[in-house]
Order: sequence, then structure tokens, then C-alpha cells
Amino acid sequence: MIGQRERIHFLTAQLYRTVVRDGQINTIVDDLIDAVGVSTAPSQSELAHPGSLWSQRDVALITYGDSITDDRAKPLSVLRDFCETWLGSCVTWVHILPFFPWTSDDGFSVLDYSSVNQALGDWDDISAVATDYKLMSDLVLNHCSSRSAWFENFKQGIEPGRGYFFTKEPSFDVSRVVRPRTSDLTMPVPTSEGEQQVWCTFSHDQVDFDFSNPDVLMEFARIIRLYLDHGVRIFRLDAVAFTWKRSGTTCINLPEAHDLVRLLRALVEWVQPDAIIITETNVPNIENLAYFGQRDEAHCIYNFALPPLLIHTMVEADSSRITRWLMSMPPAILGTTYFNFLASHDGIGLRPVEGLLSEGELDSMIDHLQKNGALLSWREHADGTRTVYEVNVSLFDAFRQPGEAVDMTLDRMILAHAILLGLEGIPAIYLHSFVATNNDVKRVENTGHNRAINRRQWALTELTEQLSDTETHHAQCLRAIKQLIGVRQKQPAFHPNATQFTLNCGRSIFGFWRQSLDRTQSIFCLYNVTPVKTAIAAASLNLVGSDSWRDLISGDPVDLFSEDPHIELAPYQAVWLTNAMT
Repeated sequence: MIGQRERIHFLTAQLYRTVVRDGQINTIVDDLIDAVGVSTAPSQSELAHPGSLWSQRDVALITYGDSITDDRAKPLSVLRDFCETWLGSCVTWVHILPFFPWTSDDGFSVLDYSSVNQALGDWDDISAVATDYKLMSDLVLNHCSSRSAWFENFKQGIEPGRGYFFTKEPSFDVSRVVRPRTSDLTMPVPTSEGEQQVWCTFSHDQVDFDFSNPDVLMEFARIIRLYLDHGVRIFRLDAVAFTWKRSGTTCINLPEAHDLVRLLRALVEWVQPDAIIITETNVPNIENLAYFGQRDEAHCIYNFALPPLLIHTMVEADSSRITRWLMSMPPAILGTTYFNFLASHDGIGLRPVEGLLSEGELDSMIDHLQKNGALLSWREHADGTRTVYEVNVSLFDAFRQPGEAVDMTLDRMILAHAILLGLEGIPAIYLHSFVATNNDVKRVENTGHNRAINRRQWALTELTEQLSDTETHHAQCLRAIKQLIGVRQKQPAFHPNATQFTLNCGRSIFGFWRQSLDRTQSIFCLYNVTPVKTAIAAASLNLVGSDSWRDLISGDPVDLFSEDPHIELAPYQAVWLTNAMT
């Protein structure tokens, strides 16, 4: 079997095959191994067993470090206390969105990767969260702040930073470049070597690194070591698809981007065998799936198609599109899985449903969401035309229908999370989805950024008051989702890698079948996506007649021996039929 050092050597040579001479690879590898601190690794003998990385108990919380504030305590401390008080064991992973000093994009324009934003707390607060939960952190790979020390050094021509950023030469062909913004691709910057055109995929405050320079990779190896030392065990590779540029190409999802993921995974695993790599690649579904590689790239990939497809399903009361998509999704090989989510700090990305929803279906969904207060963010194509890149709206308001009672919106919200919790993969729930936060229009007005609509900062006293009143929709949503999680966590058939088959139950019912890895438990997951009562014949599910079947959610049994057994579902009801209660 190839040793870890030999593997790192091979992957490094693969990444730099066109930009570094063979004789330099050994030196780069030695420096990488030193930077990531292999000599102090807890285990170097073998990787974690693929089946030990996660289980059905795992549910991730996505949150900013200051989504909840209290004048009497540091936000990270407030977050930890909130998790212990209101979430407890129903979440096992906590993804704290960028907690570093930053200048824009709510943390994703990083000033300094080596410190914690003082407004949030310090490294001790980060480590404290890591003692209670499996901690997930962003590795903001593609870019950093234009006001960072590295970029200042770049402009002055000194180290560290002199060659860290990608500059476009006049001959560089950008005619095919794909990016998610409408701002100018490059920014003229005066440097000690004259004016240079610095590449800015996302904004002019977010300057792109040049990973063809091994020194950039070395910096991130040191950052990885620092994060591991403070308890980070899950690395979210932010915007990794954009990290490599080549003239005349799209400059997204290039082979070198995949090589970089493979190399970072090998380095992390050598130091921390149970660490997990998650790629954040908001791209069309088939391109996203490629980041599993040959089980040697991401452990988990974001299931970016799920949010827009599920919203479309609820808006149209029609499960046909999401059913067709699920049928096409390959099962994740043991040791890899999907990272399923319905909402996050970003908007609802539309690129992942290219080819899955028609232009008319997209327009209909966008129109519905705009009536609910949603805002639109755009991207520009190489030919100068623009299309909607994402829709910015809180998930709770996305599920509203004009003129209806809040109870119906809440029913759809809970049903959506029942779907999320049943699917193959690890479910991740945004803090604002847990508590059914509404659109924050005032925050948009104050910041001027569309994404702020779903980034409310709750005052702890106000949120506690809302959750303590059992009749508020905030309290009802949290209680219902926690109850579903409590059921999920006991079921072997909900293991992230348990078998999944899509059921064709017609337009009104979305359904799939899960089976535990040892085949002892089956769960038929049925979801009425319409506002009217519907039914499905029990015979169409191929339930084993010798087994006793019961709904895990309601506890009700299913009578298979009546003359014409049917399973009735109330409007927006979820049913988890199992043959093995646990």
C-alpha cells in the first residue's frame, strides 16, 4: 500500500505538473509536511474507518458566531449556551461561519486567518464549542480581503504575500469565464512593479489567491494545523471550484481544483484521521457530484439542488421534479455522503437546478418568492447578459402563500424538514430555520446587501421570550423539528449511508425508501406536498405482509389486512413507516 508521504508527493506533483519543475517537488512536499505538523499528529498509522465518520445521530447546525447576541456575554459564549439550552443533543455538528477578522461579505473577506474576531470572542471560545460538538469551520480558499496584510505586502512587493495573488496578463483569454457576480472581473492595483490587474471572482474587496504559487498552499497548510489545534474537525472548502485559472477556460471546476481538494484531504487525514472535508461548490448538479472524486476528494458535498427543488415542490404542490431528480442521484459510497440543507447564510442558488427545472418553472418560483419579499442577486455571462444567480429570502417566508394563516406556512416548514431528515446524507439546519425567522428587511436596508435578509441577529432576550411562549410560530417550529430529529437519531435506516430508493407515488406524494446497512430496518418516507388530504394504496409500497408496520412520527399502526388497505395523509403530513420500532 502506498504510504502517506508517497501519496502526498504524488498529489503535489499532480497539482503542480505544469508550473513547477520535478526537482522542486521534494522540497515542496517537505515544507508541506512540516507546515501541517505531521510530526505532532495524533495518529499516522491508518485512516479512520469509512463507516465511523458519521451516524444517524449526526445533525449539523449552521450559524454565524453572532446570530444571537447578549450585552452581558461574548457572542460565541452566548451561542454555546443557546445550543446547550435549546438544542442539546439534537445537533452534533456546529458550523460556525467565518469567525475571523473581516472587511466585507459577513466574514468571507478574511483579514487574518490566524485570529478570532474580537467582537465574537477568542480561540478559547472556539475550543469550548469544540468540546461539546464536532466543530466545522470555513477554509476560505479562493480569496481574502483586499485590506489584508498579505495583499498590502503584495502591493509593496515583499514577503509574505508578494506572489500570493492572481493577476491577469493582457493575453489571458477571459471570454469563457463563469462567475457568480456582475462586478468587473479584475481590479487595477498599483504595485511596486507597476499597475497589475488583480483577479476578483466575487468582489473588489475579495482578491483571488494564486494557487500556482506553492507558497500559498503552504500558508493554508499552516492554517489547517492551527484550526486542528483548536478543535476544528470539519473543513468547509469555500469557493474551491474557482481556485485555479487557465486562459481560454471557464476558470471553474478545472482539474487542478479537484487536485487541490485531493491534496488538502490527504494532508488533513494524515494529521487527523477522523477529520472531514466538505466542498462548497454551488454549481450545476452533475459538476457538484464530481467533487466526490474516486472517494478521494470531499467526504461530503453540499446538496445544492435540494433547496430550490423543494421550494418548487411546495409552491406548485407537485413532487414530480424532485422525484425525477432523486431518482438520478447516485448513492454515496461508504466514507462519502451528502450534506443536505434547505437554507444557509447565502440565498437559494439557482445554478444547481439548471437542467432540472425549466425556465418557466424557475420564473414561476421566482415570481412567487418575490411576492413573499424575496430579493434577487444576479450573475453576468461572458456575453454580457445577466441571469438570476440566487434568491434571497428566509426559508419560513419562502413557504408562505398569499392570504393564508401562519399555521399552513408552519406545516410546510415542518414537512420540508421531515424530508430533509429522511434523505440519505447528513442533515444541516440553519439556525434561522430552527426558529422560523422571518425576512429581516431592516437589516437589508442598513447593510445594503440582499443576503442580509436571512442573516438576522437575534437579541437573546427577545429570542428566549419567543421560544418560551409555546404558541409562537418560532417555538412551534423549533419544537417540531427537534421532535423529528429525536425520532431520526434512533433509526439505523436513517444512517447517512443507508440504502435509499425513490418511490413513484404520483405528484401529490413525495416518497422514498430507506433500509439500514444491516437490512434489519426499513422506513418508507411519505410526504403529502399538497394542501389537501390524499392517500396511497399500501400495496403499492411492497410492504412485507409478515411485518408489523407503524408510523414513527405519529405512532399509528398500518393495517395491511383490511379489504383495501390505504395510507391516508393529511395536508402536508409526513409519515415514516417502519417495520422495526426503536
